Amino acid sequence: MTMQLISANHASAAAAMLAARANRKARGFCSGVYPITPQTECIERLCVEEIEKGSVVRVESEHSAMAVCIGAALSGARTFTASSSNGLAYMAENVFTAGFFRLPVVMMAVNRTLGPPWNIWVDHGDTLMLRDSGWIQLYCENNQEVHDSILLAFRLAEDERVLLPVMVCQDAFVLSHTMMMTDIPDQAAVDAFLPPLNLPHRVTDKPRVVGGLDFPHQTEMHRKQHLDAMSRVIGVYEEIQSEFERHFGRRPPDPVVPYRLDDAELVIVSMGTTASTARLAVDAARERGIRAGALRLRMFRPLPEAALRAALAGKRRVAVIDRDSSPGLGGIVWGEVRGVTEPGAVVQNYLVGLGGGDIRPEHVERILEDLAGRERAGEPLFMETGE
Repeated sequence: MTMQLISANHASAAAAMLAARANRKARGFCSGVYPITPQTECIERLCVEEIEKGSVVRVESEHSAMAVCIGAALSGARTFTASSSNGLAYMAENVFTAGFFRLPVVMMAVNRTLGPPWNIWVDHGDTLMLRDSGWIQLYCENNQEVHDSILLAFRLAEDERVLLPVMVCQDAFVLSHTMMMTDIPDQAAVDAFLPPLNLPHRVTDKPRVVGGLDFPHQTEMHRKQHLDAMSRVIGVYEEIQSEFERHFGRRPPDPVVPYRLDDAELVIVSMGTTASTARLAVDAARERGIRAGALRLRMFRPLPEAALRAALAGKRRVAVIDRDSSPGLGGIVWGEVRGVTEPGAVVQNYLVGLGGGDIRPEHVERILEDLAGRERAGEPLFMETGE
């Protein structure tokens, strides 16, 4: 292993290339790529790498980038792409196609605000709009986690009990362009961790129908199979956590990550890099005698409902920070988390940092103060974080 000072974009590319080379004795690797800020550095890095067996295909749009991955995955190749924001929106049709075909595509998604008006900074609404596409979704807190999650994602996606595509999500600029020391494993270790892909439903010389017409009962069965596969993800993920730790000496985060939660009376729920800020605010609150705690949602699809229920059991005041907005609802994360909290708990939604506004400890402290004074939840509360 080597320590490198790199951005999360370059950490993503490094992981993708290690995974690509690990499949050299099978059907190789293919990546369909199209640039969009702020993920462009990732695919630029991929384009200058030498691949022993496979290729990076430069196309004219995000829709085509995923189409390349679909074709390559159907042939049995290991596949990767990256996108963001309106690129994900343009790709959406084929995102669903990859999910419904049960193809183990891995995509690094840089969370960026959807436009217009155009905005290149962080917002989780772009990936959350695809929450029903049949993809596993993991949200990362730092560069090391981005790198590790991509390696883990290939192992998870390609497991025959799962066979679902995976999005590895990171916050625009906060991670994508920020340099951090990142531990990059050597190829031999990745080869040992990632077995060659043998996709059971790949296209071969035997007759096979892909994308034909389903009658209602067939669609029902396909959706049931998809639901069953999603229900197995958390158990398989836990196995892969242990395997990852055995090979690389560090354990990837659990689907739900609690912080100082045991005796907490006020709980902050968040995703992505906001979790780091929430921990700082919790520590500051504890120094003032306030029993605060934090809960980080690492996995959003499948929603780790049992772990959330266990972590939030007995918690009467819960703040859910959303870096997204679903007009007519409020925050998407809040909309799902409030269903697994204690009956009668005050579960207040706070929309913070939309469009890339910095979420600072003082903002979270204001949330804790507001939450402590509430007897009931109100409408989602929009908080401005600055110009």
